[in-house]
Amino acid sequence: MSLICKAALLGPVKKQNRKIGAVDRAALWFSTGSDIDGLWVGTQESKRHPGLRRVEDALQLIKRHDSLHYSRVTYNLERVWVSILPTARACYDTALKACVLDERYVLLETTTLEQIACTIIHEATHARLERWGISYEEKKRSRIEAVCLRRELHFIAKIAGGEELSEERALILEWCASDHDHFSDLSFQQRNLQGAVETLRYLGAPDWLIKILLKVRAVVSRVHQLVHRFAGRPRLQA
Repeated sequence: MSLICKAALLGPVKKQNRKIGAVDRAALWFSTGSDIDGLWVGTQESKRHPGLRRVEDALQLIKRHDSLHYSRVTYNLERVWVSILPTARACYDTALKACVLDERYVLLETTTLEQIACTIIHEATHARLERWGISYEEKKRSRIEAVCLRRELHFIAKIAGGEELSEERALILEWCASDHDHFSDLSFQQRNLQGAVETLRYLGAPDWLIKILLKVRAVVSRVHQLVHRFAGRPRLQA
């Protein structure tokens, strides 16, 4: 039985909302945004906010071509936020109930409005699955991603000239079903480290600072390993 079928039988699962962290609250406060059909759409960009305009246009594209997916986007998300993501072009932030889009991805010349629209639908599907109690656990990740990709394909079928994008997403869907460890916790940790370095460089951090931060991270990681190792040992009784 599929994940969606199980969710439909069980009904929505009520979960405690995670609190928005102080850093995210501050970032939202300093962001520029507006309300679109009950959905807050904002950005951390400076100056003319070109990424925000692209996201707004992508939402209008969804609204024109697929009213069902547009209603799901506005129902399951509270925010669509252009920010800086170290490890992905987009993600669903549970605490913010937001589709967060990486500024670099949104502004890339080769990124089309159709791709941005698909990405928003993808993350809104993550939100919908979480609403049904399907958490992003390691063993479920490839199946969850497959569900989200099928929602993208459903949308692409409704827009003109989407053949190339459809083929691309179909290949990714096939890859998700293959036997690999891309969605493992270890793989996520490795991409997090590499993505953090690339993000620091994008933000203009000097190489010497990046090297220091990497050394500090290695030391902290080693300390955590030692703590966990000794915590698991039986205590000697006097």
